[in-house]
Amino acid sequence: MLQNSFIHVPSVGAKTENLIWQSGITCMDDFLKEPPDFLSTKKIDLICKHIKISNTKITSGEPEYFYSSLTSGECWRIFKEFRNETVYLDIETTGLGGPGDIITTIALYDGKEIFHYVNGINLSDFVHDIQKYKVIVSYNGKTFDVPFIENYFGITLSHTHLDLRFILRSLGVSGGLKSCEFQLGIGRSGALGDVDGFFAILLWREYKKKNDIKALETLLAYNIQDTINLEYMMVWAYNEKLNSIPFTLKSLEPCIVPDNPFEIDSATVNRIKNNNVSFGIGWGR
Repeated sequence: MLQNSFIHVPSVGAKTENLIWQSGITCMDDFLKEPPDFLSTKKIDLICKHIKISNTKITSGEPEYFYSSLTSGECWRIFKEFRNETVYLDIETTGLGGPGDIITTIALYDGKEIFHYVNGINLSDFVHDIQKYKVIVSYNGKTFDVPFIENYFGITLSHTHLDLRFILRSLGVSGGLKSCEFQLGIGRSGALGDVDGFFAILLWREYKKKNDIKALETLLAYNIQDTINLEYMMVWAYNEKLNSIPFTLKSLEPCIVPDNPFEIDSATVNRIKNNNVSFGIGWGR
């Protein structure tokens, strides 16, 4: 979509971009060959200059150039060109970031491989591994995951960040992550549907208190499933956004959903639910 965009160019707003498209110029290269005659020579020169810069930035793999120029409602345009440099991110914690709260697990999925990090085992490896990517896709990560990570590790994640909470909301899909999944037809069934953010805390406590590997594996299965579903939702959102463009562009192919390397242990979930029955209201939302 970046190849078809003009809105990131200084002084080009949505109205001007639409006028360019309506003139029959639907990509940057077409503009260079034959600019529209309704623009002034000065503006044409400015746009041509930035088109050449844009093509260079796409080739050299610099999504930040576009990200810094696009509004939050238009940053989805970055996804296709930089999909191979994108990672889906989700963290689990012991709380909302208050004193003493820690990151328990982190899951990354780059569309090909799944990586997981566990506090007390390999959590610090995340700091190195996240630098392999240029774009992060999360759900509510701008508000929660990334600030928590930065505070916890004392680092800055300067990645281009596509937060699906805001992208999906612009498409009429809102609520928590699991609610959005349900609205898109990828609701979680069985024991997986019983695990939510609060239950993830209980799973971690069970693991730490009893060295219960099944509890840890259940937590990781939940954490990783979030990142797998993020790819599905990002592709869906991108394709939906294409419907608002006044000419036809090829949609992205559906995701090939990978196998989750961990499984939810139903017995562990039921045992923890029974032991914490007074906290059960709202589980699975």
